[in-house]
Amino acid sequence: MTDERKIMVEQVDAVDAPPRARVEAADPAPRQRDYLDGFLTQKPADQPAGEPGGDLYEAVIDALKDIYDPEIPVNIYDLGLIYGVDIHEGHVAVTMTLTTPHCPVAESMPGEVELRVGAVPGVGDADVNLVWDPPWDPQKMSDEAKLELGML
Repeated sequence: MTDERKIMVEQVDAVDAPPRARVEAADPAPRQRDYLDGFLTQKPADQPAGEPGGDLYEAVIDALKDIYDPEIPVNIYDLGLIYGVDIHEGHVAVTMTLTTPHCPVAESMPGEVELRVGAVPGVGDADVNLVWDPPWDPQKMSDEAKLELGML
């Protein structure tokens, strides 16, 4: 037993346009000023050189990213060993830690950081403050470092 269905088709030459909705207001409201007016023509605010986003600060961060932990193939910045970078009138103070107090480079790493940061153009002198509190843990690593080490 087959169930036959027929579709009826009607051919037309034209269709009437639907009626338009009309709203009549007593007073048309004034158009609000566009809050994005001029947004795309604004220039970015100048960042002080020693602040995040400033040229000197970014150059110091790039120098830190050139220093690698000898046991882990990740730079010390992405590894989360750098706790702070303070720049004031050409003086840079880097606060950092190591993965463990018994790290084989505990004596040489702060000196290397001081030399590399001190060599950045615009840096007058650099100090490295080695701290152990808070202790380093793998959660301080950047996502890029975790991905490189297969932790993501």
